[in-house]
Amino acid sequence: MIDREQVLHVARLARLRLSDEEVETMASELSSILGHIETISELDLEGVPATTHVVEVANALRADEPRESLPRDVVLAAAPATQDGGFLVPSPQA
Repeated sequence: MIDREQVLHVARLARLRLSDEEVETMASELSSILGHIETISELDLEGVPATTHVVEVANALRADEPRESLPRDVVLAAAPATQDGGFLVPSPQA
């Protein structure tokens, strides 16, 4: 069981301000989470492969292959503002 002082310690580390009610709620919820982790740790997982996804994911991204760029004049034609053959970007506000 997580006690009030442990919740307050974690809250300080996370730079959180918790009301008394929130401290009690968090103590209960964290204790429940740790209880579930304890239950999981009791399972025999020998031979169970580690997974990164619940379902099989294949070819989520296209191959990263070099290819021709768009011509500069085509790209700059779509820009809201250009200067000296490049994009004109507003100066940052100080």
